[in-house]
Amino acid sequence: MELGKGDYFVRKSLIMKNIFKVILLCATVIFACNSNTGNKTNETASNASAAQDMVGQSGVQDDVSNPNIVQVAVKSADHSTLVTAVKAAGLVDALSNAGPFTVFAPTNAAFAKLPAGTVEGLLKPEKKDDLKSILEYHTYVGVLKTDMFQDGQEFEQVSGQKIKITKKDGKTFVNGSEIVGSVNTSNGVIHVINDVLLAK
Repeated sequence: MELGKGDYFVRKSLIMKNIFKVILLCATVIFACNSNTGNKTNETASNASAAQDMVGQSGVQDDVSNPNIVQVAVKSADHSTLVTAVKAAGLVDALSNAGPFTVFAPTNAAFAKLPAGTVEGLLKPEKKDDLKSILEYHTYVGVLKTDMFQDGQEFEQVSGQKIKITKKDGKTFVNGSEIVGSVNTSNGVIHVINDVLLAK
């Protein structure tokens, strides 16, 4: 059966419409893909920017692992002065690293024993190096647990100066200050003391 001239034009018109629909569909898909790629690029750039804003180990978010030395100290109401000093000395990232470290941590009461104005003076920007040196004298690279201590032992601290361990009546002292408590952390151990250690 032969198609009439009118039927030919009708079929041709239908074919052209279908081709137009296919082209329109392809254009829509391509636009959507490009749009998603752009969004992903923007999202990647945004994530990179956020990563740059986080400086040092202290900026790493980790709610799964055990807390490190700094995180433990921050949560201790008795060590707020020490935490303030660590921040002022720029040692937060250093003490948040893998370590391991042993920190002899003076309580707020220990800092209060110092002559009036001493702490406030050390927290001033121009005293940062002095404050850092004092805090480094309270820090040992490695893990020193109380059961490892023996009377008369000496340990060289980060500052390069030594502390001396003494034992009496079952108690352990560092430079004459009693270790009144110890806390294990993910990157070392904290020994709580009631005096600020001063190098001799």
